[in-house]
Amino acid sequence: MATMLEGRRQTQPRSSPSGRETSLWSSGFGMKLEAITPFLGKYRPFVGRCCQTCTPKSWESLFHRSITDLGFCSVILVKEENTRFRGWLVRRLCYFLWSLEQHIPPCQDAPQKIEESTGVQNLLSGRVPGGAGEGQAPDLVKKEVQRILGHIQASPRPFLVRLFSWALLRFLNCLFLNVQLHKGQMKMVQKAALAGSPLVLLSTHKTLLDGILLPFMLLSQGLGVLRVAWDSRACSPALRVLLRKLGGLFLPPEANLSLDSSEGLLARAVVQAVIEQLLVSGQPLLIFLEEPPESPGPRLSALGQAWLGFVVQAVQVGIVPDALLVPVAVTYDLVPDALCDIYHASAPLGLWTGALAVLRSLWSHWGCSRRICSRVHLAQPFSLQEYIVSARSCWGGRQTLEQLLQPIVLGQCTAVPDTEKEQEWTPITGPLLALKEEDQLLVRRLSCHVLSASVGSAAVMSTAIMATLLLFKHQKLLGEFSWLTEEILLRGFDVGFSGQLRSLLKHSLSLLRAHVALLHIRQGDLLVVPRPGPGLTQLARLSAELLPVFLSEAVGACAVRGLLAGRVPPQGPWELQGILLLSQNELYRQILLLMHLLPQDLLLLKPCQSSYCYCQEVLDRLIQCGLLVAEETPGSRSACDTGRQRLSRKLLWKPSGDFTDSDSDDFEEAEGRYFRLSQQSHCPDFFLFLCRLLSPLLKAFAQAAAFLHQGQLPDTESGYTEQLFQFLQATAQEEGIFECADPKLAISAIWTFRDLGVLQQMPSPAGPRLHLSPTFASRENQQKLEQFIRQFICS
Repeated sequence: MATMLEGRRQTQPRSSPSGRETSLWSSGFGMKLEAITPFLGKYRPFVGRCCQTCTPKSWESLFHRSITDLGFCSVILVKEENTRFRGWLVRRLCYFLWSLEQHIPPCQDAPQKIEESTGVQNLLSGRVPGGAGEGQAPDLVKKEVQRILGHIQASPRPFLVRLFSWALLRFLNCLFLNVQLHKGQMKMVQKAALAGSPLVLLSTHKTLLDGILLPFMLLSQGLGVLRVAWDSRACSPALRVLLRKLGGLFLPPEANLSLDSSEGLLARAVVQAVIEQLLVSGQPLLIFLEEPPESPGPRLSALGQAWLGFVVQAVQVGIVPDALLVPVAVTYDLVPDALCDIYHASAPLGLWTGALAVLRSLWSHWGCSRRICSRVHLAQPFSLQEYIVSARSCWGGRQTLEQLLQPIVLGQCTAVPDTEKEQEWTPITGPLLALKEEDQLLVRRLSCHVLSASVGSAAVMSTAIMATLLLFKHQKLLGEFSWLTEEILLRGFDVGFSGQLRSLLKHSLSLLRAHVALLHIRQGDLLVVPRPGPGLTQLARLSAELLPVFLSEAVGACAVRGLLAGRVPPQGPWELQGILLLSQNELYRQILLLMHLLPQDLLLLKPCQSSYCYCQEVLDRLIQCGLLVAEETPGSRSACDTGRQRLSRKLLWKPSGDFTDSDSDDFEEAEGRYFRLSQQSHCPDFFLFLCRLLSPLLKAFAQAAAFLHQGQLPDTESGYTEQLFQFLQATAQEEGIFECADPKLAISAIWTFRDLGVLQQMPSPAGPRLHLSPTFASRENQQKLEQFIRQFICS
């Protein structure tokens, strides 16, 4: 697991091993800096265009080709030029003067307008069956409305917002080297704000810092105070009071009560009125659609879907004619340890805990060069009204994972059903249950669509590339870092860094120094060795940020591996594997099987894209990257012959995704098309690299299948998760492969097996408990499941 870093050192190593390593870190490798190749600067792609299938009108508007050349700015870089004043004193007080000049729109009579809203008045007057106004004194109900409203929000305090912005600016400059923002993306959002429709930012969630950094960024760009929807369970009462005065929103606990509860009806009506008032007043709203990485649960946030449901309902009833949704992604080189540890605490975050976390972050970065970089990405805004109208036409029938895969796993049939997979891991909360079933489906698929857009447009940071190279490539870092960066850019993804290559390597390794070791082996060469143990799990989590870039190719490579599993030995030479012909139908089948097995939280397929179109996209990617080459069989039409082709009946009825060049092919002739693995020199290493991107998840699934006969069932879900995680840790200690020893992978395996019908959740007096299904009680069927999973793993 060693990686070579070539270069000339100017200092001699010390005699002791620990001293040698310390001198390597402190000397900065002693290398001359070389400029990185030009594609990192001028030719970076502009990512984040909205879906052309669901929102074609929005795709054409709010965008002009010239904005791609506007470049980047650092939002925390505040100088004398950012204020109205000049002079030596201004240069020393520019942070304070800048905070005083920020425009904060007044918020007047908001509580009164909320109490006068139609939904709240219907409940107060008792016109709604089961409402809080039936049989209760109006004054008592009005006090209850005011109490709920006080729990949800408070009017932002301008002085407190300015003071907090000044303190935050100083904190961010101590913690970050820069916080990059594309000025063209910001111009799109500013242009959308001038159109008259309210802005709703739907963001990923990497750390607690996201909810503070994004409002600061929008305030600095002149868009006013951003109202952030926080999770009340993660904050103490004192912290909730502070965040409300800074513009925060909190969902009252009564909103999750049953549909026939009077308290639940009143709480949901007040929240709906608050959202309507925010949208009418034009205040921007921030909703996190993703759970934090350390939270044990599904990736899609149930709380985020609840807030989004209120926005959708306000647009549907006509309170506002439209709202513009902006997918947002925030990426970091490395989340600060002090802020990351907050999520591990069982108690809600308090003011003192947050202050101590800030002090720990400042202390760990004080006087050292290990400051991190961040990148904020704002995708192209799109119309919610347009999505509501067009998205319903893409809905079709779906089947559960048990219906799709279980007969194939057990060998009862070979044909894959021609339908989509239905997999919902995010629980439905009370506010979402209050909507009609059709609207619930709309909100769930909209949230998946937006999260897919946010994740797909997020920039790849240098630490993610370094972690991937250390885990999977194990070759010379300088050349491989440049190669992998170019591959990312060629696939239409952006990177969150630029500059000189060796400076980037030094920066990345300094941030990962807790997980790697630098050793001097001979004059001019450094050996970078990942530290064995749990640190490999952290490297695997960082490398997972590259998975959206290569996901299609990785799925295709693992599918090809499954197709070759029964034909050639796993350790057979590449030339032997390249002899075999692979039919297009067989490739489609293997890709579909792997797609159904992989969790939806990982794939994040857009609801407007059918599985068949995704299979064709995977096949196209394998051909484009050179892994597959078309094989012309005697008597068949040439693969490049596009004449005499027609739209078949199968194409016409299928839900269509984004059309590619190969969508016009005659699907009925796919059976006669064959491919073989390319024999180019780079293909074996690249094929192995792609397969290893999915190997942590697939190996965790395979080990979970092997654990079925050892696990103590029945048990609660949390108890069986702990059993499986301990088994993964024990296996990692034996085999030295720690990438799979991740509690989130254990949870994902258990939920996948539950959807597959391997595990069944049965009610009991003590709560729901997991049981092993009778079908998989036999050791034979457990081995079939394990073999089915292991066919996709490349050793």
